Amino acid sequence: MWKPTQTGSSSPHTVPEPSRPQPPAPASFETSRTAAPSTADQATIGKGLLIKGDISGSESIFIDGKVEGSINLPGNRVTVGKNGQVAASITAREIVVLGKVRGNVSATDRVDIRAEGSLSGDVSAARISIEDGAFFKGGIDIRKPDAKPVPAAPPSPVVAEASKPVQ
Repeated sequence: MWKPTQTGSSSPHTVPEPSRPQPPAPASFETSRTAAPSTADQATIGKGLLIKGDISGSESIFIDGKVEGSINLPGNRVTVGKNGQVAASITAREIVVLGKVRGNVSATDRVDIRAEGSLSGDVSAARISIEDGAFFKGGIDIRKPDAKPVPAAPPSPVVAEASKPVQ
């Protein structure tokens, strides 16, 4: 109904839409334990698939099926899902195990074996995390991450004087 104090259209048939407050955008909480890379950046092997052979490439992969052979994805993440069964050697930047892995794994960054995960094989990585309840059988080789070479400092004057022969 129109009131004389309102401005705008005097038509009694149009009812203006009340302004609705916009819901706040969901907060983006990113944790390294639960955050998964977007599907655009990662390939997926579904739980109904069996792959025999070598897997190599330049993107991350999520394995929920069966893989036999070798996986070589340097600079990327390999995630073995809860249904995943991998009988392969794995080389990647980061390896996350939620399913079963049989074979040696090598990561330039870290290997993460979650509580429901199982890994039988040797691990070579800069960091390793094994949660309570996880199964692990094998050896561990902790490698220091590649450090930038530090240029040698020129000899200090004190060292130069100390090396002079005494007369």
